[in-house]
This record gives sequence, C-alpha cells and structure tokens, in this order.
Amino acid sequence: MAGEVYLDHAATTPTDPRVVEAMRPYFTEVYGNPSTMYALGAMADKAIEEARERIAAFIGAKPEEIYFTSSGTESDNWAIKGIAYANVKKGRHIITSRIEHHAVLEACLFMREQGFEVTQIPVDGEGLVDPDAVRKAIRPDTILISIMHGNNEIGTVEPIAQIGRIAEETDVVFHTDAVQTVGKIPVKVEQLKVDILSASAHKFYGPKGVGFQYIRKGTRISPFIHGGGQERGKRASTHNVPGIVGMGKAVELADAEMESAAAKLRGLADRLYKGIRERVEGIRLNGHPTLRVPGNVNICVDSVEGESMILCLDMNRVCVSSGSACTTGSLEPSHVLLALGLPAEVAHGSLRFTMGKHNTEAEIDYVLQEFPPIVQRLRSMNPLYKKKA
Repeated sequence: MAGEVYLDHAATTPTDPRVVEAMRPYFTEVYGNPSTMYALGAMADKAIEEARERIAAFIGAKPEEIYFTSSGTESDNWAIKGIAYANVKKGRHIITSRIEHHAVLEACLFMREQGFEVTQIPVDGEGLVDPDAVRKAIRPDTILISIMHGNNEIGTVEPIAQIGRIAEETDVVFHTDAVQTVGKIPVKVEQLKVDILSASAHKFYGPKGVGFQYIRKGTRISPFIHGGGQERGKRASTHNVPGIVGMGKAVELADAEMESAAAKLRGLADRLYKGIRERVEGIRLNGHPTLRVPGNVNICVDSVEGESMILCLDMNRVCVSSGSACTTGSLEPSHVLLALGLPAEVAHGSLRFTMGKHNTEAEIDYVLQEFPPIVQRLRSMNPLYKKKA
C-alpha cells in the first residue's frame, strides 16, 4: 500500500482541493478588511455574507443567526460562558453529560469555579443520554442544557430533538456541540429544537482555524471576545475571510455529497469492524451499534494498550487514534469509555478508526491484513494475556 492510510477523520479532515481553490483569491487578490468602506473591503464582506447565507440554509437557520468563530472549542466556550453570564440573574445551574468534549467539560468546570452549579448526566453502556434524566435534573434555577449531538470518540448520536423539546417546555436554553455531525449527517436546528449549535470547518473538509455558532434569535448571550463591532457586536476580531469562504464552500460540497458519502462510510465501517471481529478475538465495539456517526469504529482490544497499537499501526503507515485528538499524550483512560462503565484497564486498550470520503475498500483490507499480527505480537509480550490464555 503506497502512502498513508488515514483513518482519523474525527481528529481532522484533509481540506478539499475545491475548498482550497475557493479560498485562494482571498489571500492575495481580495485581501481587504471586510470592516472597511472601500471596494476591496466590500468585496470581502460580500463573500462573508454569501458564506453566512449558505451555512444558514444548510442547517435551516436565518443568516443573522450565524456567527463566525475560530473553532469548535471557541464556540463551545462561548455557548457555556456567554449563556451563564447573560442569565446569572435567573439562576446558576448548568446541565451537561459525562461524555462531552473537553471544550464543554472544562468550560463547565471553569463556571463551577465562578460559583455556578453543574450537573453531569450519566449515559448508558452505549453512550446514550436518557432524556428523562435531563428532565429530572432541571431545576427552577437551571439556565442551560449542553448535550453534544455526536460523540467525538465513540460516535454515538444523542436524542437531541427529544431533549430539545424538554428544554423548550421548561424554558431552558439548549446548546449542542455538533462539531462531529455537521456535514456528516443531516443537522437542522428547528428539528433538533436547539437554541445554540457549535461547529468547526476542519471536521468536514474545510480549513482549520474557523468555525461557526448558530444562536437562535432572541437568545440572551454575552459576547465572548470584546473589541470591535464585528459579528453584530457579539464576537470581536477581524474576520478570517479565506477561512470563512472555505467553510462556506465546504458546506456547499457537503450539501451535495453528504448522503452518498454517509452510505459509503457506513459500508467501510462495517467492512472494517466485521473484518477485525473475524480475525482478532477479544474485541468490543464501543458506542451505539446503529445510532452513530458514519465511519466511526471505536473498539477495545483485550490485553493490549491503545498507544502501543497506534505506534505499531503508524509504523505500517496507518493513522488512527485512541480517543479525542485534544487529549493525545494523556496517560489517563478515556473519560468517555469510563462513563460507559468500562474498567480502566479495558479503556486503556481502545482504538478509534474514523473513515473519510476518500478512503477505499483496498485501504480497509490493508488494515485488516496488518492489524491482526500487531495484536498478536503485542499480546505475546503481555504475561497477563499469556496467563489468561
């Protein structure tokens, strides 16, 4: 197999060449600051507003409800902190889940240090949040519910529409981190009943360093970055024009190709998982078997550490991860897998394969050829596995 086999698309995706081409003029030709009044700036501003309209249409929102940010992490932080500070007179209680991305968990931890209370809803063994548990956790002083749409590690897609209806009935602001789902499965804000939705371009073949936040009209939220009057006074900083244009193009491509790509990704994921199960014993699938982001295969391999498998696969030119890219280098087991009820020693043996639209069956077959001998070799060096056998 020539070249790398890249199976870590949940960490980041390669920027589509058509996206790069759309961005190119805004680096060297239409380089004006969109906040200026002359023609060069007006051309840049027009490109931003076209991207805003395209993104709004893609998720069923109004253009004035779309705000541009630098990333999914910034968007998540803005949602948590902005809602908390804007609604502090109503209450100081926030509800989230135990399997959120660290951008949400750490932001909630920060708010706890500021005197807010945070309730973390548990999940079942497949990573699903129970909407009834959310309902029971709501109090008179609850100001925000933040539950992710699709989990970045195990791929489980949460019952966001059901939770959204509960939030609507109880008049609580509802935020969802949709970083792993926008551009991969249909995401419509009215169907999901969300007030705030966070997304990041580099997860759906757009550029890094740009994301967006949907904020339903009428939602009270404080600005996160103060300065100029960009983004209707809600998010200061000179616009990343090439990035925003690229994100708009990536959304356009996703709108046209998402359905066919999802079908392909489900097929590749099934081929990989079934192939591993046939060739390697002691395999556990993490996450929901069907309600999951297309192309996600998260497994635990008995008696083998995830880091060792990653390094061995890398030596065979296969790129995978053991969890969130934001926690690479941590020796702690995945908080997501622990929340599923897995023992720490089992969670340490996790691998996350996430396929993308450019992957092929030949690449999956190459992984199925290389992976079993790696597991066998690593297990042969584990005295505990020998004893178990």
